[in-house]
Formats: sequence, C-alpha cells, structure tokens
Amino acid sequence: MHLIQQADKDPLLRVEELKKVFRSGDRDLVLFENLSFHVSKGEMVAVVGQSGAGKSTLLHILGALDSASAGNVYCAHSQLNVLSDDDASEFRNREIGYVWQFHYLLPEFTALENVLMPQLIAGTSRGQGEARAKQLLGMLGLAHRLDHRPAQLS
Repeated sequence: MHLIQQADKDPLLRVEELKKVFRSGDRDLVLFENLSFHVSKGEMVAVVGQSGAGKSTLLHILGALDSASAGNVYCAHSQLNVLSDDDASEFRNREIGYVWQFHYLLPEFTALENVLMPQLIAGTSRGQGEARAKQLLGMLGLAHRLDHRPAQLS
C-alpha cells in the first residue's frame, strides 16, 4: 500500500505509528505497521495498493469504524483510538463523511431526502437540513437532480 501525499500544512488528520494485525489460524497477519502520515486542510491524498493490502481497513480505522492494533489517529480535534462506541458514532455523525464504492442510499427516497435524513436524525430542523442538503448536492453538481431516486443517479 502506498500513500501519495502533498506538502505539510496544518494537519486535520494525523496518523502515528499505526499497526493492524489480524489473527489467521495460528499466525498473525500484519496488514501494516509503523504507518505515519498527516493530511492538511484542502489536501488530496490517494491510498493505492493491491487487493488485500489494507486500504479498506485503514479507511475503517480513520473513520472510527474499526480500531488499530497499535498507534494513534487524531482527526477533527479527537483522538479516535480512545473514543467509546457512542463517542465514535457521534464523531462519524458530526465530523466526517464517506463516499462508499457501493452506495447505501435508501431507494424509496429522493437524493434530497437521502442527504437530509442524517441531519434530521441529528436534530437539525427540517428547514436548515434541507438548505444544507441542497447546498451539498449543489456542490456535487446534483442541484438539478434533487427529486431523483438513487436508481436514477449514477
């Protein structure tokens, strides 16, 4: 696995000495170790590697969906590897977003409703949530597709 990274700025994400080990039968399978990097505001980073290299596992750790075997992850002023399950859920709800390779949109709802729903669950008013959902969809070039269902989007 390789990380392609730009120059150092004020990091929003910092990874220090990360290690992930899985038990495979009577042996340990080390996906990665001594992995350290940072990502700054406005920076783009690509994680590339062969199948099984640990890319998805790394992203799950960075998104507080999984834990590392060792090391520290700091993101959005939080140390992820010490968060409780509830705090990790709150972190994911408030601080980060994922675009999955396979989307998990609810097929019976429109694009606007799919983007609005997590905001309503978080307690945002419908008016504020709709405004933000429209803004986000506009940023993605989908302002003209608000009423389309997921099957109608690519």
